Amino acid sequence: MTPTSWLLFIVYLALLLALAYPLGRLIARVADPKPLPLSSVLEKPLYRLAGVKAGEGMSWSTYAISVLVFNLIGAVFVYGIQRLQNLLPLNPQNMAAVTADSAFNTSVSFVTNTNWQGYGGEATMSYLTQMLALAVQNYFSAATGIAVMFVLIRAFVARSAKTLGNFWVDLTRVTVYVLLPMSIVFAVFLVSQGVVQNFSAYKEVSTIEKVVYQQPKIGPDGQPMKDAKGESVMEEATAATQTLPMGPAASQIAIKQLGTNGGGFFNVNSAHPYENPTPLSNFAELFAILLIPAALCFTFGDMVRDKRQGIALLAAMTAIFVAASLATMHFEQQGNPRIAALHVDQVTSSAQTGGNMEGKEVRFGVDTSALWAVVTTAASNGSVNAMHDSFTPLGGAVPMLMMQLGEVVFGGVGSGLYGMLIFALMTVFIAGLMIGRTPEYLGKKIESFEIKMISIAILVTPLLVLVGTAIALMTEAGRAGIANPGAHGFSEVLYALSSAANNNGSAFAGLSANTPFYNTLLGIAMWFGRFAIIIPVLAIAGSLSAKKRLEVTAGTMPTHGPLFIVLLIGTVLIVGALTYIPALALGPVVEHLQLVGTTVTSAKAGQ
Repeated sequence: MTPTSWLLFIVYLALLLALAYPLGRLIARVADPKPLPLSSVLEKPLYRLAGVKAGEGMSWSTYAISVLVFNLIGAVFVYGIQRLQNLLPLNPQNMAAVTADSAFNTSVSFVTNTNWQGYGGEATMSYLTQMLALAVQNYFSAATGIAVMFVLIRAFVARSAKTLGNFWVDLTRVTVYVLLPMSIVFAVFLVSQGVVQNFSAYKEVSTIEKVVYQQPKIGPDGQPMKDAKGESVMEEATAATQTLPMGPAASQIAIKQLGTNGGGFFNVNSAHPYENPTPLSNFAELFAILLIPAALCFTFGDMVRDKRQGIALLAAMTAIFVAASLATMHFEQQGNPRIAALHVDQVTSSAQTGGNMEGKEVRFGVDTSALWAVVTTAASNGSVNAMHDSFTPLGGAVPMLMMQLGEVVFGGVGSGLYGMLIFALMTVFIAGLMIGRTPEYLGKKIESFEIKMISIAILVTPLLVLVGTAIALMTEAGRAGIANPGAHGFSEVLYALSSAANNNGSAFAGLSANTPFYNTLLGIAMWFGRFAIIIPVLAIAGSLSAKKRLEVTAGTMPTHGPLFIVLLIGTVLIVGALTYIPALALGPVVEHLQLVGTTVTSAKAGQ
C-alpha cells in the first residue's frame, strides 16, 4: 500500500460515515407513517390517482404479493418498450427493436436491481428506452429493496402486530423523499463535470489524426472476398471521422449509483468519459454508491430505538469492506509477475512496473480502480471503471467473493441490510446453541420457522450460482461463450452467475453472454436471486411481528458489542467461504498458481 492509497481510502471512509448518519436519520423519518411536511402535496395526489388507501396496513403475505405483482408488471413494461422501440419516439439513431432474449434478460435485470447488461447501450437502446424503461426501474427496484427492509425492521419493533405497513406508501415515500431529490442534485453535479445530458443525435466529428487499418474487401455480391486458400482478401482503409454518442446520460448515472443499480448508459459504463469524465466525478460516484447502504444502518438503529444495534451492523460491514479493499489494492499494485520477469534483473518492483494497468483507465489508475471494484461488488452495484477480466487472478477473486458472500457488506439499498439482518439472526441462533439458550434478537425469539426461512434465504443464491455454472459448463451453448479456455474461462462463467444470482450486474467481460442461452440462464438466476430471498424475508417479518417483545434480562446475549460483531463477521465469512471455496479453487486460485509457477519456471530457465 502506497501513501496515496492510504490517503484515498481514509478520506473516502471518513466522508462516507460522516454523511451517512444524517441521511440515515432522514430515511428513518420517511419510514415513519406520520405525515411529512409536504405529504399533502407530494403523496396524497398520487394515492388518489392510484386508488391506494394510505392508512391501510398489509400483512406480510399481502405485502409480498404486492411486491411480486408490481415488479412483474414492471418487467413486462420494460420488455415491451424494448421490443417496440423502433416504433416509438426519442430514437434519433433509429435503433432497431431489441431481440426477444436480450429484452427478457434486460427487463429482469433492471427490475431486480441487477442491471446486468449483455448489450452495448449506445448501440442498442433508444433514448426513450433508456429513460422510460431502464432509468425508471432504477428508482423502483431501489425503492422496493428499501421498502422490504422497512418491513423487517418494523417486525422487530412491533408488539403482536398483524400488519407491517403499506407497500405502495413505502414505495412512494422512498422514491419521492429520498431517491428523486438526491438524484436531481447529483445529476446536476455530474453535468457540471462534463457528463452528457441532451436529446441530440450522435455527432460525427473529424479526428485529429487519420487512422489507417485493414478490412475485408467486399465483392460485387456484397460478401467478403476470399483468395484461393479461402482466406479473406484484405484492403487498406482510412478513417478520418468518429461518431460520438449523445443522450440523457447524467440523469440515469445519478440513480444508477445512488440506487446501487450500476447499469451504464454507454457500453463501457463508468470507464466512459461521458459517464465519468474527471477524477472528482469518479470519487463522487464512488461515494454515492455506498452512501444510502451505509445510512440505512443508522436508519435501523433509529427505528429500533437503539443506535448501538445499527452501529454494530455497520462495524461488521466496514471491517469486511476494509479488508477486501486493502487486499485488492495490494494484488493490483503488485502487477503481473510475467511482465516483471521480462526485465533484465528480474527483480522489478511494483513501483517500476506501475502495478497492473491492464484494462484500467490511465486517468484513474490502479488504486481507484481497485477500490471501485470492491465498492461496487460490496454494494450490489454493477458499474465498472476498469475491466475486472484484466485484474490479477487474486485481485479479481476478491470482488467475486464479495458478491458470493450474499451482497451483505453494505449491499444493495435495502437488500444489503435485510441480508445482513438474516445473518445476524443466524449468528444469534448459533450462539444460542453454543450456550444452551433460546436465541433472541431485539427481544424476539428465533424459532424453527425463522430458521427455515433463514436457511432458504441464505442457500438460494449459492444454489443458483453453482448449479447455473455447472449447466453452463456442461452444455455446448454455455461453453461456446468462453473465449479464454482453462481456469480463467471458468472464472468468467462463475463470476457471471455470481453476479446475476446476487443481483450485482458487473461482469468479467471476457464471456460472450449476449446469446439466447446466457440471456435466459442469467435472467432466471436474477429473478429468483431477488424474489426467492424477498419472500422468506417478509415471511420472517410476519412471524416476528406477531410475537411479543421480551424484556432484556441478565441472560440476554448483547447484540451490539465487539463479541457479537466478531461472531457476525465469522458467520458471514464461514457461510460464504465454505460454500464457494471449491469453485474458487478451480478458477482464480488455480490461475494464480499457474501464473506464479510459469514465472518461476521462466526465471530458472533464463538463469
